[in-house]
Amino acid sequence: PAPPAVQLSGTDPRVRDLLKGLSSDADFARWLAAEDLARRFAASANLIADGQSPRMPLSFMAPAGPFRVTKRRGHTVTAPESHTRYDGVARVITSLDSKAVGQVYQELKPLLDAAHAELAPPGRSLDATLSQAIGRLTRVPVPKTPPELAPRGALYVYADPGLEALGAAEKHLLRMGPENMRKVQAKLTELATALGLPSPEQARQP
Repeated sequence: PAPPAVQLSGTDPRVRDLLKGLSSDADFARWLAAEDLARRFAASANLIADGQSPRMPLSFMAPAGPFRVTKRRGHTVTAPESHTRYDGVARVITSLDSKAVGQVYQELKPLLDAAHAELAPPGRSLDATLSQAIGRLTRVPVPKTPPELAPRGALYVYADPGLEALGAAEKHLLRMGPENMRKVQAKLTELATALGLPSPEQARQP
């Protein structure tokens, strides 16, 4: 007989109870106050895996303050204070206990699989989605010099066509600034190992 369907409604208290021990950071506790955590996790993983912005499901991680630019050697670049808006996000991510994350992931796997199955492309497993998402972010090159920006309407775009061609998910990481990028990429690599994920190359195989 088929196993009983996993119910997602009403699971937030259990999810919060398991996740609260992964970090002692106060902002992490604030993140856990969000509703529908399993679906948010699955949705953000799928969006990042496809190169799209996870802004909606991860709205609680949005930085405070406006985006600012400055001039450096005659070029428009992101102002340092725009990068530091993401210091808290990088701090929380690097504070996670990777070994404990791996254990909690296995315990919550049936629940996360159910949330993932609601919106994932046919045939793509949660492990493959996470591997693809982490692969996208860890492959983003850390700029050696501040990337030049060009105005486009009320917004700014990257003057480098290679950077501008990146997906929205990758651009979110770029906006964190080089120092935060290195911290997040190192932690994502560590988490991928702790979760026992396939390599991004394996995840892309049909």
